[in-house]
Amino acid sequence: MTGLSADQRAGFESVVDEHGLFSWLGIELEAVEDGRVVLRVPYDEKFANLVAGGEGNVHGGVTATLVDTASGFALRSTFEDPAAARLTTTDLDVSYLRPATDDLTVEAEVLRAGGSMGVTDATVSSTAPNGERKDVAVGRTSYRLFRGSG
Repeated sequence: MTGLSADQRAGFESVVDEHGLFSWLGIELEAVEDGRVVLRVPYDEKFANLVAGGEGNVHGGVTATLVDTASGFALRSTFEDPAAARLTTTDLDVSYLRPATDDLTVEAEVLRAGGSMGVTDATVSSTAPNGERKDVAVGRTSYRLFRGSG
């Protein structure tokens, strides 16, 4: 995989900054290269399913959103102009492995980016209460890619 140009990376960062949901979630772009993206979301109590005592696990919808978002960004990296890429999710499958109780990091990698369809795999990790970094979810997505003018 090759790194993206400074302009392409800036395009990704502007998408994050200008998108209401991404801004609200506090998504941070950790790494982006051709076919691979790493995003991070700091833990926030507003994302938690709170239980008695104030502790809570990150809501699964936040985790699924990260799988979808990172996957879309990874596929965007395969376009000539990632910031202007057009694509839409056609399938999203997330398997939850354990509760997430801290910041979330998701790494998405393109398995296939064809002319009209793309497929990715993603892994979400978080720091467990014992301090060890653990995978909390895995996902696979497929997207309809709109390449060219049509």
